[in-house]
This record gives sequence, structure tokens and C-alpha cells, in this order.
Amino acid sequence: MRAQDVLPDDRNHGDFNGVAVRKGTVGAFLANARVCADPSASAEAVEAARRDILDALPALRALGLFDVLEPRDPALRAWLSARGADGA
Repeated sequence: MRAQDVLPDDRNHGDFNGVAVRKGTVGAFLANARVCADPSASAEAVEAARRDILDALPALRALGLFDVLEPRDPALRAWLSARGADGA
């Protein structure tokens, strides 16, 4: 399967398991996860990244992201798990 098979180029949103998911949601999560795992990131940057991840969690769950992927960073993994994003 290719990206355009999931969400065609002319669409910015898709409905996945009853949740509207915007194109770019997974990419934004990856960027925010990198900030959270960066030891040189400021506390404010990490807080903003976590806030954005929290906002995206319903969409990421609907996509099944955490059913197949697990963040390598132990602190981010624990933070996500505490919010029910551990694939369980």
C-alpha cells in the first residue's frame, strides 16, 4: 500500500475508525517525539510537543499507530503508556 492509497493527494482528511484524521498527523507526531527525546530540548519545547501529541492521540489511536510501533525513548514510551497509547 502506498500513501495515496490511504489518503489521496486531493484530500487533507480521512475517516479512520470513526475519527477524522488530518494528513500529516503521523509526521507531526514523529517530529514531536524527536523533541521529547532530545536531551537538549528546553522544558518549554518538550511541554509544547507533549501537548501537540496529546491532541493527536485520538487520531493516532484510530490509525493503530501504537499497535505496530513503540517509541524507543523510555521516557516518551512511559508518558504515552500512562495516557493509554501503548497498543494494549
